[in-house]
Amino acid sequence: MLRKVYNWSSSWTGTIVIVLTIIFFIAQAFVIPSGSMKNTLLIGDMLFVKKFSYGIPVPRIPWIEVQVLPDFKGNGHLLEGDRPKRGDIVVFRYPNNDNIHYVKRAVAIGGDIVALKDKHLFLHPKEGNEYIKENYPKEKIIESNGRLWVMDPYKEKHPGIHNDPSVKRDGLQPYQLFDMMPIKIPEDETFMMGDNRDHSNDSRFWGTVPYKFIVGKPWFIYFSWNENKEIRWNRVFRTVDSLEKDMQGKELEINHKEGIY
Repeated sequence: MLRKVYNWSSSWTGTIVIVLTIIFFIAQAFVIPSGSMKNTLLIGDMLFVKKFSYGIPVPRIPWIEVQVLPDFKGNGHLLEGDRPKRGDIVVFRYPNNDNIHYVKRAVAIGGDIVALKDKHLFLHPKEGNEYIKENYPKEKIIESNGRLWVMDPYKEKHPGIHNDPSVKRDGLQPYQLFDMMPIKIPEDETFMMGDNRDHSNDSRFWGTVPYKFIVGKPWFIYFSWNENKEIRWNRVFRTVDSLEKDMQGKELEINHKEGIY
């Protein structure tokens, strides 16, 4: 029996079935295409996406994006799972073109209220004022019309989050980079933002991400090189958590490219 399984797995058919099973249900390779998440994730980082983090997405054949099974549940997943949590880095399909994958950070979940003022992110979690008092430092909490808000709730824990001081109110920059009126996130949807805040094409521009578009979360970086094809050995086989720990308390050198990407 074991010999038959070995022979089958060694055949072309067996190899293809095993590889597709891994890609469909366990992990898929993903290359960071833009600088919207630097310095947490960099252009040229090649990582595996853990596809079972938020359930099992309806499988598609990579590269040609052909769906191989129907969406039985109507929510983009064969098996439902956890939803993204606040602060998670999430790989998802762009809601306006689901053949394109994006990677951003979840900054608000269904029921939360978010706003932006002078580039500062303000969060009112759905759990309410008492939850905020118990879970966030006093110096980050402000009150407005009886509602408590947390200012920039993720920057200390995730040091890659930053703004570009050269992006100013000059009439040329999109207003969404600076201010956003409070919005309540619909249930089962997530508000996504890039860590490179002033250069990220994210939910500020095209809205929240429904659960049906959620694919998974970064597992680990298996290879990384820069624009000059120089290997960044210090990032190979690293998780995002370990990279963020390395960044804690350090002055990050970031070269910004103009535009929103």
